[in-house]
Amino acid sequence: MKKNIILVIVLCAIVGAIFFIESKVAHPSASNTPVVTVTAPTFATSTTPITIDHTGDSLAKEITDPSGFINTDGMPILLSDYIGKKVILLDFWTYSCINCQRTVPYLEAWYQKYKDEGLVVIGIHTPEFAFEKIYANVAAAVQRLGITFPVVMDNDYGTWNAYDNHYWPHKYLIDIDGYVTYDQIGEGNYAEDEQAIQKALQERAQVLNTGQTISGGLVNPSNAVTDIEAGSPETYFGSARNEYLGNGTQGVSGVQTFTMPQNETSNMLYLSGTWDVESEYAQTTSDTAEIEYTYSAKDMYFVAGALTPVTVDVIQDGTKVNTITVSTNKLYTLVQNPTAGLHTIKLEVQGKGLQAYTFTFG
Repeated sequence: MKKNIILVIVLCAIVGAIFFIESKVAHPSASNTPVVTVTAPTFATSTTPITIDHTGDSLAKEITDPSGFINTDGMPILLSDYIGKKVILLDFWTYSCINCQRTVPYLEAWYQKYKDEGLVVIGIHTPEFAFEKIYANVAAAVQRLGITFPVVMDNDYGTWNAYDNHYWPHKYLIDIDGYVTYDQIGEGNYAEDEQAIQKALQERAQVLNTGQTISGGLVNPSNAVTDIEAGSPETYFGSARNEYLGNGTQGVSGVQTFTMPQNETSNMLYLSGTWDVESEYAQTTSDTAEIEYTYSAKDMYFVAGALTPVTVDVIQDGTKVNTITVSTNKLYTLVQNPTAGLHTIKLEVQGKGLQAYTFTFG
């Protein structure tokens, strides 16, 4: 009898021990929430990740509310697709902006030089005018300008507002950790831009331990424009921003008939003929019309379009120097002089339906 009692006690002890051990094995909690273990990334030959000082840097903002994608094989893209893998150069631009166009050769040269070393360039196309929201217009401009890197259409200013951006062009350099480490407003400073790119790529190579050597030197695009001498302001025709309108009524939409004055002031816009002044542009409604403007610069450009092709004679300082046919909404080159100077330009417009947006200079 004693032996049976002892045997029962031993068996109970064994069962209790087994139950105790099983109760210590990991199981889902009462909430059924699984336990997730995050493992730090491993590197090929190093167990200590490189630490980059991000004091003063801000985290990049994601692409927000895009309207379309160009040069992506029709696929949408996000910055999160690249963070942790690539260095990203984000460029806010719009295709009728001469300052943006002059930056493109550098962006494309950097993309070609460094894309195999970890750089991706992404253009954020945020429109200034309504015609720049049209996919076909932007796609044609991308092809015309020779852009091969991805372009995101930002028609509703989602990404522009996420970055609290205020300028075309404006570049943001995002390192492998997803921080904005450098930015550049406007044209110029291309050497500093490229040196910042090289530094970010070197840090990426260290973090990923790729053993990759980053290309040195600086690009020198053959189609780059460096001799920019503009002394006149960008001048708008539309009522929303026509503060440089020298005759007629500023800031008012509707049809106005203009007469060219006897005396004109530099950097002021003068019209003749009948024009329908809209918010973004002024459109000819008479068979003939003229535009006069005295400017200080080397080159002069004209953002314009037309309902049907319109011929425009370009007369500088009393001499005809060019004739353009305005049709597609885009930036037109009126005149390119050898050096900067003070000149008076007259545009003689032959036909109704010309839509004049702005003069810009270089």
